[in-house]
Amino acid sequence: MYISFTNKPSSERKREDAARPRRGIRTVSSTVVSLGIVSLLTDISSESVAAILPLYITGVLGLSTIAFGFIDGLYQGVSALVRIGGGYVSDRYDQPKWVAFTGYALAAVARVGLLFASGFAAITTVITADRIGKGIRTAPRDSLITATSEPSNLGTSFGVHRTLDNIGAALGPLLAFFILLLIPDGFHTVFVASLAFAVIGVVILAVVVPNVRARTQRRSVDGGATAPRPKFDWKVVTNGPMRRVLAAAGILGLLTIGDGFVYLVLQSRSDFAAQWFPLMYVGTNVAFLALAIPLGRLSDRIGRARVFVWGHVALLAAYVVAALPIADVAATILCLVFLGAFYAATDGVLAALAAQFTTPDTHGTGIAAAQTVVAVTRFISATAFGFLWYAVGREPAMLVVAGVLAVAIPVVALLLRPMLSTTSMLATTDAADS
Repeated sequence: MYISFTNKPSSERKREDAARPRRGIRTVSSTVVSLGIVSLLTDISSESVAAILPLYITGVLGLSTIAFGFIDGLYQGVSALVRIGGGYVSDRYDQPKWVAFTGYALAAVARVGLLFASGFAAITTVITADRIGKGIRTAPRDSLITATSEPSNLGTSFGVHRTLDNIGAALGPLLAFFILLLIPDGFHTVFVASLAFAVIGVVILAVVVPNVRARTQRRSVDGGATAPRPKFDWKVVTNGPMRRVLAAAGILGLLTIGDGFVYLVLQSRSDFAAQWFPLMYVGTNVAFLALAIPLGRLSDRIGRARVFVWGHVALLAAYVVAALPIADVAATILCLVFLGAFYAATDGVLAALAAQFTTPDTHGTGIAAAQTVVAVTRFISATAFGFLWYAVGREPAMLVVAGVLAVAIPVVALLLRPMLSTTSMLATTDAADS
């Protein structure tokens, strides 16, 4: 795939594109790539910790699976407390870069706390601070991606960003693996390395990434007139098609348990040594990395809602493979590939879907609303699954979730049916852009 870089406003790029013949080359702005590099470094930081967190909590700290389920739920869902706030402030004051910077900086500071956390309360506080930082930064960052991308190319732009993001997500667990290989009890060494990468990412964001502002772009297109700051309309993110998007994200989020549980099931059945555990995160992220751009481009062509639904079919396949009593390396790899396909078909695609059904003034809040629903429901799901595992055991708990998910997928497909066609997608995109 050829990627060209430009920071021109999308309206100016549209006029230029109309004046010359298309050559089939996808263009992705340099802002998207810069944000992808920041995310790459940040994900090396966060995923190196996430890859050892299940073992650190249950092995080193000696906490139960119920405690891990609660902490993993926080890791998945506490960002919901501030996601809409971060998106709203970004839209309200038209400062997406600096709102995102605040979130990245807070997460970096939380890495310091990992060096000293030694109990349930301390580790919970650190994880909470880290995930609040993630919640603040995500929607403003995705709003920057939206502001510098063509509406018809939005899925591809998110795919490119998520690809760079997941290079970091693959490198982070590898970093943790090699540290633990050399230093078997080197958990704190992993935490120090995580802090270093987080700080580098924050510095690059501050120095390199431009603060692309949607209202400034529109004033330049309208001849320099200073437009009053619009009053925010919550109906944009709670009515019409967005209501269906939020409902679908919530239903499926309730049936998305944390990856750590899946990996613990795989480890228990195939006798992985503790030092190999982080490589399961690598496998998932390599699959995500390979599929993010192709599935992003596919969502631009056949419809983002359709790809989003099919992504959960891949999640269902991962649960089934994990639950089957097959102690085979091939089955483990297959499960990781299905998980990677799920994330590639849903993470950036959901952000693009939310942007599709909101206006330029509400992109940040709309994306944040969808991500908030996902975060809240995954918190509930992870916490509940910890109790379910404790009550009925590993494989039966996985089969229960898989069975309910198999019923939920066609229900969500019916809910999103008006959005599944490419024609309706393009019509909505053109209306939002105008």
